[in-house]
Amino acid sequence: MSEFKHIDCQKVADLLATDDVKVVDIRDEQSFNAGHIEGAFHLTNGSLSQFMQQADFDQPVIVVCYHGVSSQGAAQYIAQQGFEDVYSMDGGFETWRKSFPFAKAD
Repeated sequence: MSEFKHIDCQKVADLLATDDVKVVDIRDEQSFNAGHIEGAFHLTNGSLSQFMQQADFDQPVIVVCYHGVSSQGAAQYIAQQGFEDVYSMDGGFETWRKSFPFAKAD
């Protein structure tokens, strides 16, 4: 069984700058629309099928939630679907927002 890994915000920023990674944000629509990591896919129960159809299973996936708790369960689920490299971002979007206050939101 595949397992997800933990990753901190700085490492996410480093990966986004250098690697081809996919960020999925599982927060509610209002929170996502208010701000998210640039290029993030808004992953919901309704968009899961679309994500799975479009996904590259070899591409690293970083799951983001509010505080880094809910993303762990979602990351585990994604890992179990066959993705090879799945991470839960520690601290969630709240830590990202504090660490990168001038980061652009889509």
